[in-house]
Amino acid sequence: MRHVVCLILGGGKGTRLLPLTEYRSKPAVPLGGKYRLIDVPISNCINSDINRMYVLTQFNSVSLHRHIRQTYNFDLFHNGFVEILAAQQTLDGSNWYQGTADAVRQQVRFLKEYGIKYVLILSGDQLYRMNFREMLATHVNANADVTISTVPVHADAARGFGIMQLDGTGKVTGFVEKPKDDASLARVRTPAEWIDKMGIEANGREYLASMGIYLWNRDLLVDLLESTNHEDFGKDIFPLAIKNHHVQTHLFDGYWEDIGTIKAFYDANLALTDTNPPFQFADRRAPIFTRPRFLPSTRMGSCTVRDSLIADGCFIGTSTIIEKCVVGMRTHIGKNVTLKNTVVMGADFYPTTDDQLFAVGDATPVWGIGDGAFIDGAMLDKNVCIGRNARIVASEAPGPECDCGEVVVRDGIVVVRKGARIPDGWRFPAK
Repeated sequence: MRHVVCLILGGGKGTRLLPLTEYRSKPAVPLGGKYRLIDVPISNCINSDINRMYVLTQFNSVSLHRHIRQTYNFDLFHNGFVEILAAQQTLDGSNWYQGTADAVRQQVRFLKEYGIKYVLILSGDQLYRMNFREMLATHVNANADVTISTVPVHADAARGFGIMQLDGTGKVTGFVEKPKDDASLARVRTPAEWIDKMGIEANGREYLASMGIYLWNRDLLVDLLESTNHEDFGKDIFPLAIKNHHVQTHLFDGYWEDIGTIKAFYDANLALTDTNPPFQFADRRAPIFTRPRFLPSTRMGSCTVRDSLIADGCFIGTSTIIEKCVVGMRTHIGKNVTLKNTVVMGADFYPTTDDQLFAVGDATPVWGIGDGAFIDGAMLDKNVCIGRNARIVASEAPGPECDCGEVVVRDGIVVVRKGARIPDGWRFPAK
């Protein structure tokens, strides 16, 4: 693992996650009450003994840079680092990143450093736990030039992914991006018997979907980047490698979720509140790390909390009901509030008692969620202020895609913008 360097792609504009990415990049979006998306790939690397990581960023990256700087500081004896590689002007070029492959090409000089044999390329907007030692073992044992991690999926799900076509040894011979018709699906079907033989129970899953996780021989990757002007890995570089080089598949059967859309992000967060959640951040052998914060324990009045995650430093008032919610750090919830199926991202700071920034109209200053508010099926971005008796209910929205000022609806999920101030008694306009 000492010969592996990791590149984590910080993502583009993140338009599918708007308005959560209005002021931040995708990897900086808060997750699970106290984490950020970028914590997942970095933690997977640390737990796999990969301690050299570069994060390629371009859009709205200030909060991401701050989080990485405050969180990931290695000791002097392991020479580890998490470095930011932002798009910049150099003597070799002055353009913004034009795609995933172009982003790596513009920073290729960092891949040429001494001691690097393998390059691991990860996405910054996925939720999973993976031991990259196993992927490297697959790569070395197969004498591969490139290894791609895949997860078995059913036919219906296969239509939304890039699907691998293999030979009997696991070598990738073809690739179809989001196959739509039955003929395309039949061409990339992997027999369940072969998947079972590899130690993974197929259970009807006969299509191997790309996870967007690549392990390259360093010299080949550098050569392909410098000898072509292709801009994207999935569409250009990877198919070129399949045609001319040995591309091996590495099978993965754990929880993996691409959370690049509002609905996928919302569903993944609420799934964490299940009695037996599909993914847990706490694992003694492979924990997900984040920035340590010095916050008090959450204080609760005589309230009801069911199937929910409550982060540090919160206050929950009397007679409040919270059901299937993720409540982020420093959230203040007033009295008689009803909160259901909602993701609250919390706040970055505590206000002072005379802080008028959180005043709603001429009312007494309100911090967090005001008394009597009713919220169901929503995501509240950071530092929001919800007025007293406001009612934000997804089923009452005018439509599945609409804008109502500081409150917007995307994929049927209500999202309250970061720093929004919602007046007392707010309601959706009539349909």
